[in-house]
Amino acid sequence: MRWDPDHLPDQAGRTLVVTGATAGIGYFAAEQLAAAGAQVVLASRSAAKLATARAAIRERVPQASVSSVIIDLTSLASISAAAATLSALPRLDGIFLNGGAMQARRGAVTADGLPLLLGSHTVANLALIARLLPALIATGRETGTDSRIVHASTGFVRRFTAQVDDLTRVPRAAIFAYTQAKTATEVFAFELDRRMRAAGLPVASIVTRPGVGVDAKTPERPGIRDSTTPYQRNPYTWWAQGKDTAAWSGVRALTDPAARGGEYYGPTGALRGQPVRVPALARTAAPHGDLADRVWRQLERMAGAEIRLP
Repeated sequence: MRWDPDHLPDQAGRTLVVTGATAGIGYFAAEQLAAAGAQVVLASRSAAKLATARAAIRERVPQASVSSVIIDLTSLASISAAAATLSALPRLDGIFLNGGAMQARRGAVTADGLPLLLGSHTVANLALIARLLPALIATGRETGTDSRIVHASTGFVRRFTAQVDDLTRVPRAAIFAYTQAKTATEVFAFELDRRMRAAGLPVASIVTRPGVGVDAKTPERPGIRDSTTPYQRNPYTWWAQGKDTAAWSGVRALTDPAARGGEYYGPTGALRGQPVRVPALARTAAPHGDLADRVWRQLERMAGAEIRLP
């Protein structure tokens, strides 16, 4: 189908959660979903930044239905508390797992002693989904349409091969630690979809990658991207896109009626472009042997949570 990011399918009545929603890709995904009529729940760790993001969205979308929940993806206790709040919503149609630490000094850990990048990007998401899955299933059954779990990955997974058979062995360089976390994310996301489909559950697990979004090409929003916010230089600026368009793949995975579990969405180009379905990597979508099960069990142990499929 032809997809128009500027004219999304009507999302009225749907409740969608975006983590890491106070800046960058997460903010713009939330803004786009709100403009399409969804009730959007912004999830991030700063109450002040959540208030700023809500105000920025309502300035662009006066009729927006937007609320927020505090969640610190580096704290399993915070994740549990946020999940309790989200599970109490009248319905939960989807979640964009976009948040996570983007910088880490060597040896940095979460509040629970987990490697920071793996802990906030991958373990945190398993812990959150373990608690939200009953609500997602209930909404899918009530609406007759699959609820969506959308995972944010990165093009680095295609560029670099990361070992995930033992997640306690974290690469020393941050870029490779990040790639390891996102590789584990993809393995978990595809395995989650396989298990849910086998159980006949009305929930789809979909993987996305944004391409490269840079500040220099990102439109201004008060307190989100303006003279008061930090500016990050990027060597790929000439070839890249703004963070508003980098949000498109995640937004399509959440809103395209034709999207299905186990699919992968990304830009047409390596760094930018329209959001399209792209081939998944065999080593993450269909890894050899029992690797997917071993990654799953490692993440459950780290999260102190178990995903129970009815």
